[in-house]
Amino acid sequence: MIKQKIHTIHEKNIIVDNIITTLVENKGFLICGHTSPDEDCISSMVAFSLLVNRFDKFSQIYIGGKVPENLDYLLQICRYNSIKILHNRSKISESIDTIVICDTPKPSMLDINSKIKALMKTDILKIEVDHHLGGDSEYIGDEGYRLVTEASSAAELIGFLAMKLSKKKEILSKFMISDPFSRNFVLAIITGIVGDTNMGQYLKSKSEKKYYDIFSNMFNNLLMKTTVKEKNFSRIDQVFEELQKHTEMEEQCFKFVFQKHEMTNSIGYVVLNKKDAKKLFRDFDEETIITVSRSVANELAEKSGKLSLIAYYDDLNRSNYIQFRMRRSHSFKTFDLREVLKIFSIENGGGHEGAIGFRIPRDSIKDLKGYVKNLVHQVEEVLP
Repeated sequence: MIKQKIHTIHEKNIIVDNIITTLVENKGFLICGHTSPDEDCISSMVAFSLLVNRFDKFSQIYIGGKVPENLDYLLQICRYNSIKILHNRSKISESIDTIVICDTPKPSMLDINSKIKALMKTDILKIEVDHHLGGDSEYIGDEGYRLVTEASSAAELIGFLAMKLSKKKEILSKFMISDPFSRNFVLAIITGIVGDTNMGQYLKSKSEKKYYDIFSNMFNNLLMKTTVKEKNFSRIDQVFEELQKHTEMEEQCFKFVFQKHEMTNSIGYVVLNKKDAKKLFRDFDEETIITVSRSVANELAEKSGKLSLIAYYDDLNRSNYIQFRMRRSHSFKTFDLREVLKIFSIENGGGHEGAIGFRIPRDSIKDLKGYVKNLVHQVEEVLP
């Protein structure tokens, strides 16, 4: 079956809705690309994984070969967003229920090992995102889950998916997603678009150029909005270079937060006091802090084998809340974290069985450390 562009908006919307429903309902995602992966392949895999991450789901990226050194910052983004990079002999998680194939023209070009090849022969759901059409191409994903159509790059199509997701307010609210377009997501998308088209120079058709202009301008504006305000960027490549530097900030922030963790028999937790909060918001921007807190929660959940908890003050100058995030290890499935919201009668919070977040006015908690220790103790009492 030779790949063809999607002919109607209605058909395209159905496919997008099917993929979004999968992000909501499924648990574990394995993302693959083609052999000798280029900018668009790596970028689209990372971008899709970042979307999975926003739903607090489990994702792994398989890369059998070497990644070009100039794309190493994308792998650093994965590291601080708890996205696992697999290689030929790596263990594939048993919780994988969805395979995502990015930027791969046909099955013979897939970069997968024997274990993944065997998995693909089962009835596991296969999503495909690609812009290679006609000629020597062939569908890999399941019908109804093939976001395969004319575009400047596979990364552009994932950007389109995020645009559609941004309109679904009920879903975003349920999973506490304020905006699908995080800085790292935008950086991954722009890397794919710019890299695959050489700043648009390789595009031929009017349609391709039209969508390239739309997406590159849109993501350029998003990049500038999420970058240091005092910077005056006039070109997309200037913004691109500046954004790459933020992975270093995430590494510093991660080290600062993770070193403060404590462990009980069942829960790894971090409590950041007011002094810590002042340092955090002085040295790092809010998006970096949110990204790192999620990453630390994921790391501690796996380290404990059961649960994790992160508690930190919001920016003391702008908010009166303390933020809490709880995560469940992927191997521990006998406790629904939403029970914590019921036990403590917490209304300002939400999430799903594997991850929750909530916030409490700081005026109502005199001793944050004591509050967290009590919360940890009570949760351990009800764990199976």
